[in-house]
Amino acid sequence: MYCGTVRVEWKFRPESGTLAMCRPEEAALLRLEEVFSATLARINSLVLQPLLEAAPEASDPWVRECLQLLQQLHRSSQQLWDVTEESLHSLRERLRHPEAVGLESLLLLQSADRVLQVHLEYIESYTCCVAVQAFQKAAKRRSEYWRGQRKVLRQVLLGVSSEGSVGTALLQALRQPLAHHVQQYVLLLLSLGDTIGECHPTRELVIHAAGLFGDLQSFMRQELDQAMATQALWPTLSSRLRDVLCTPARRLLQDSQDVPVTVTPLRAERVLLFDDALVLLQGHNIHTFDLKLVWVEPGQDRCTFHLLTPEEEFSFCSKDPQGLVVWQWKVTQAVCQALRGKKDFPVLGAGLEPSEPPTCRCGAYTFRAEGRFCQATYEGEWYWGRPHGKGTLKWPDGRNHVGDFCQGLEHGFGIRLVPQASEDKFDCYKCHWWEGSMCGYGICEYSTSEVYKGYFQEGLRHGFGVLESAPQAPRPLRYTGHWERGQRSGYGVEEDSNRGERYIGMWQTDQRHGPGVMVTQAGVCYQGTFQADKMVGPGILLSDDDSLYEGTFTRDLTLVGKGKVTFPNGFTLEGSFSSVSGRGLHTQGVLDTAALLPDPSSTCKRQLGQGVFPVESRWQGVYGPFRDFVRAGCPGELREALLGFHVQSSRELRKSQEYLCCERTCPEDQVGRMEDLLEELVQHREPKALQQCLRKALSNSLHPLGKLLRMLMLTFQATYAGIGANKHLQGLAQEEVKQHAQELWAAYRGLLQVALQRKGQAPEEDEDAETRDLRVHGLVLPLVLPSFYSELFTLYLLLHEREDSLYSQGIVHLSLFPDARLLEFLDVQKHLWPLKDLTLTTNQRYSLVRDKCFLSATECLQKMITTVDPREKLEVLERTYGEIEATVSRVLGREHKLPMDDLLPLLIYVVSRAQIQHLGAEIHLIRDMMDPLHTGGLYDFLLTALESCYEHIQKEDMRLHRLPSRWSSREPW
Repeated sequence: MYCGTVRVEWKFRPESGTLAMCRPEEAALLRLEEVFSATLARINSLVLQPLLEAAPEASDPWVRECLQLLQQLHRSSQQLWDVTEESLHSLRERLRHPEAVGLESLLLLQSADRVLQVHLEYIESYTCCVAVQAFQKAAKRRSEYWRGQRKVLRQVLLGVSSEGSVGTALLQALRQPLAHHVQQYVLLLLSLGDTIGECHPTRELVIHAAGLFGDLQSFMRQELDQAMATQALWPTLSSRLRDVLCTPARRLLQDSQDVPVTVTPLRAERVLLFDDALVLLQGHNIHTFDLKLVWVEPGQDRCTFHLLTPEEEFSFCSKDPQGLVVWQWKVTQAVCQALRGKKDFPVLGAGLEPSEPPTCRCGAYTFRAEGRFCQATYEGEWYWGRPHGKGTLKWPDGRNHVGDFCQGLEHGFGIRLVPQASEDKFDCYKCHWWEGSMCGYGICEYSTSEVYKGYFQEGLRHGFGVLESAPQAPRPLRYTGHWERGQRSGYGVEEDSNRGERYIGMWQTDQRHGPGVMVTQAGVCYQGTFQADKMVGPGILLSDDDSLYEGTFTRDLTLVGKGKVTFPNGFTLEGSFSSVSGRGLHTQGVLDTAALLPDPSSTCKRQLGQGVFPVESRWQGVYGPFRDFVRAGCPGELREALLGFHVQSSRELRKSQEYLCCERTCPEDQVGRMEDLLEELVQHREPKALQQCLRKALSNSLHPLGKLLRMLMLTFQATYAGIGANKHLQGLAQEEVKQHAQELWAAYRGLLQVALQRKGQAPEEDEDAETRDLRVHGLVLPLVLPSFYSELFTLYLLLHEREDSLYSQGIVHLSLFPDARLLEFLDVQKHLWPLKDLTLTTNQRYSLVRDKCFLSATECLQKMITTVDPREKLEVLERTYGEIEATVSRVLGREHKLPMDDLLPLLIYVVSRAQIQHLGAEIHLIRDMMDPLHTGGLYDFLLTALESCYEHIQKEDMRLHRLPSRWSSREPW
């Protein structure tokens, strides 16, 4: 290699015949690049190629690794030669055409960062070989060859002695040319910068390039020092320690043998700080700590500092404060460098990034200590040595957990897959966690195809929840109700599809225990007491033909022991009952046939469960989490845990870990942010605005009120739909709907108080019972009733089926009458008949005209079935009354108020023409659900009139009256 002073050349320009003088530094750079390119070529042929050829067969892994390092060094050398040639070409172009080619076109200036990167890669490859003595190991088999090449190496190097080792000569051959080349780069670029004016556009490029290569000099010295220190370390360790710790890329930064330090409580004999790990040697034991997961905490005094790792916490102590400062600084900078994933440039701790490592970081770690996480690998976010934030846990046995962590424990939403014995099947838990255990709302899909949706506490089902088995299960069951520590306890509803039964009642330790009601698909109902899943003591059984049995039973509702049967016709049978297999029911007792025929309503309308299950305590597990949410001030982080969430159920999720994900509604990213919802409640407190606000909230599945309503709908359907659609449960259902409306109003009030508190406003005063009831019936009940109407109205239909059947028969008979005859039959005064407008004869009016009288009132009344709101139904009835009076006033030619004696027959006429189906169910639902404010008022009066019409139409004389011949109006009626 050329090692003298760089000469300045003058370039002759033949095309102009004149000398064009360039800056001397540019010509010197040209010569420098030419010499370096030639030197690299010679090094490649004299050193690298022979080293590769001398490398032994790659049978041993360690030898194979050395060969790979030499091959990488050869590739880096080739890249360095390529970029030198490219730089050489740009310099030649510049010197040939100085006016046309600007100084900024030089590769060293235009792409200084790229040139620097190529140099860094060569240095990295070179120092990896140095650290593991790859040159010496590869050259051993051709030592005679290298001794013969000493003279050749001296031609290209300075200071190569004939007595030095071959390894030293090779190290110098691959380092010295580059070091000298970079040194000359810096000198020439600085000199070039001095020749350029302050305002020259390329001055900044020159200064930048000079700074980069100046830093490269420092970097090269540091890298070589670290590589040599690392190389010197390995012979001081045992072969076992070397095999564990030695890697080509690892560099020693500090050794406790050089700067003594004591580590407690581990009492390490030797401490080694590498650029990627902290190693404590304790006899034959090696404690290795990934620097990415090491936190440095300064001590209270100058004689100690602390280190935190995922499973260890220890302190560094030293009698020498300066030595301790060195250790703390180097550990801190090594951690920063490891987290950045690249070496500091130009030297450790001198990069542009912050010199203090962040407390929050990402990394992977496999736990070794005994405990729940033993052998599990955590990958994700950390904070001060603990999993904190988003992360994933994977156990060797196939368990996986993805979700939120806090201070080293699962905390927040998380999904866990637990493999089962059957191949490729998993239990999947999509739940909220609290300090390491499931707590709050969750959805669990089991490998058995069962699904649980509900609340947990300390990892067990606790609170309200629904457990449903697959339809194809041997015994398909669905339980909706309360749980305590993993067992069914409290009020709950279980449906057994195979037996066609639904149990509604109390549970204890996973068994039916306490009062309960059993409803069968055949329409049989039982109410009594259960103990340890068995019926005990007397009970009541209602059959589908309204027979009543009071006595004792077996599990399958067979009559046994003493009891009394009351038949629908009033007969009673009292005595002892028994059942013999294959021989039916046997009884010994007294049959009483002298009893009076009972009122049908006294048997068919018996209601079960009322008073046995207080309505306010049935679904506390649903109301409770909402109240907790409000009492906590509606915090966003508890919203899903307490109010629940919705996800698409996927059975594939239980079969493969590839589906370890959960697409659930995220309230903070969609419509329904808590702050906006609370603000809306404050802004809409006037009656009309409040009604619209509540309607919007209840219809929004992301709103807390909407979530609560949907949970209540689920319990209502589980109890009263399907098998539970039994007329003897109508009373239970009706009071439950009212209670739900009351709880929703209380929930609104709670949210409003939180909203006012957040805005610093005074809370609203507490309501008295009367005001609350008026608000519930007048405001909330009409809004929530549509959500329960289908199941509730079905129960009303079943309960009033007998009366509605008689009513329908009466309607059918009355519909055969023409208008005039029906008005006459109903004893409507003739001066009120609206027939004078018709251009028909009297006989035609009597025999032909139908559905023409009071048509507007009839069409108005028919609108009653188009709404579910009792108040709107009453408004329809009021408008119907108005239409009747308007028609009568038109007939009379003056305003006329109808007395009750005139109104009733006219209303019967309108009802018979409106032909509303199931009018009895409609009337009773309106009566039960109407606002108490209307009691004793006009609506109450009109509803009473409608009830009278309904009862009249049911009467036998209405149904059995024979219609006269349509062709003879003179025949008697």
